[in-house]
Amino acid sequence: MRVLRPRRTLAALLGVLLGALTAGGFATSRTAAAHGDDARPGGGRRAVPTPFEALLPAPVSARAGGPGYAVGPGTVIRTPRGSGAEVRRVGELLAEQLRRPSGLPLPVVDGDAGGGDGGGGIRLRIDGRAEALGEEGYRLESRPDGVTLTARTPEGLFHAGQTLRQLLPASGPGTVPGGEIGDAPRFAYRGAMVDVARHFFTVEQVKRYVDQLAQYKVNTLHVHLTDDQGWRLAIDSWPRLATYGGAGEVGGGPGGHWTKDEYRDLVAYAGERYVDLVPEIDMPGHVNAALASYAELNCDGKAPARYTGIKVGFSSLCVGKELTYEFVDQVLGELAELTPGRYLHIGGDEAHSTPADRLYLDMKYDLTTKPGLAWAGLVPVKKSYSWDPGAYLPGVPESAVLGVEAPLWTETIATRADWEFMAFPRLLSLAELGWSPAGALDWESYRERLAAQAPRLAAQDIPFYRAPDVPWGK
Repeated sequence: MRVLRPRRTLAALLGVLLGALTAGGFATSRTAAAHGDDARPGGGRRAVPTPFEALLPAPVSARAGGPGYAVGPGTVIRTPRGSGAEVRRVGELLAEQLRRPSGLPLPVVDGDAGGGDGGGGIRLRIDGRAEALGEEGYRLESRPDGVTLTARTPEGLFHAGQTLRQLLPASGPGTVPGGEIGDAPRFAYRGAMVDVARHFFTVEQVKRYVDQLAQYKVNTLHVHLTDDQGWRLAIDSWPRLATYGGAGEVGGGPGGHWTKDEYRDLVAYAGERYVDLVPEIDMPGHVNAALASYAELNCDGKAPARYTGIKVGFSSLCVGKELTYEFVDQVLGELAELTPGRYLHIGGDEAHSTPADRLYLDMKYDLTTKPGLAWAGLVPVKKSYSWDPGAYLPGVPESAVLGVEAPLWTETIATRADWEFMAFPRLLSLAELGWSPAGALDWESYRERLAAQAPRLAAQDIPFYRAPDVPWGK
């Protein structure tokens, strides 16, 4: 377990995260052909994109051609015999994701009647020799006899399944267009942060966000669990943190907290969708909820009142007390035991550097947006997309960029509808900037593909901001 100590301006304001670039490549297909039937998104050749052209995030390569596969009542999802429980689980999850919009039964079967891995339908295949695909890459091939998803790992198969979902209608059965896709991510870290401390949200709502992230190949959820206004996770060694420090929020609402079992359930749910959970206990500042819960954590031994405002910079742990270090050790120790992922986040702000004007999802789209703030400026959809994480920071080469993160602070966000309205569609900018090759990043093409996502977002009851410079249609 590594403990992250970056300032919020790196991991939460922008976020461009620095580290070794570990994303696998599909290096032979980084540049799409400019002629023929190549339909790679990014070319912007058509006002109304075909399903292959409308994919978001844009894949490394996509070539449409020939008749496709009609998904119907007889369609099955085939997992290879002997491929293991995880591949079977990926198949079952894909079936569940496709059943809801299509209304089809889509049973999951092992191989075919002859004992092989052939047969019609949607076929999942693991190819351990496909090293060029990396850990997350995949190939998708659609022919009249079926659709074949190939990856080196189950995680790659999962991402292939999310692409397949976009090739089918947002509701009802349909036909997967004929063609091939080869794909792998540009950056290893593609993250979104949500703040459940300023306003409390349940684990079920966060699970809904996990599904939304995974659908667009965002693979990290950073959860801001504590702040001045509330402490949202039970800690056995300091129980009043949650029971007292969690009983409030911005505006004076009742707040709330998660039990350890609820947190474990969220971690497992995210992991099944290949989303790593990064928990944050903010310190040494932003700790009024903790100081209010335990008087002895304060330098003067007096507990302040619980806080329901949104100003920052007034609270801090008492660095001169030995008890402070016992507190930090016990809290982070319990959190580490609950978290199987690689990272813990400990805040470390406020720092005075602000590349915050691109993917801060709680900034207003324009002056009329409600909710939202504007201290980092307005962030319209075009601005959230029109930058290159690999070349944004002077003197920092792309090889030093681990990835990107879009934070959503909740000072003004108290409902699911507000949360999703502020996240969508700017979250899709994050998805493409983190996954797609640099050569695919083009606003004119992107806005057409973004508009094509509207029926899918509406079918999933996701409220979103209809940016005026995106051709949403009716």
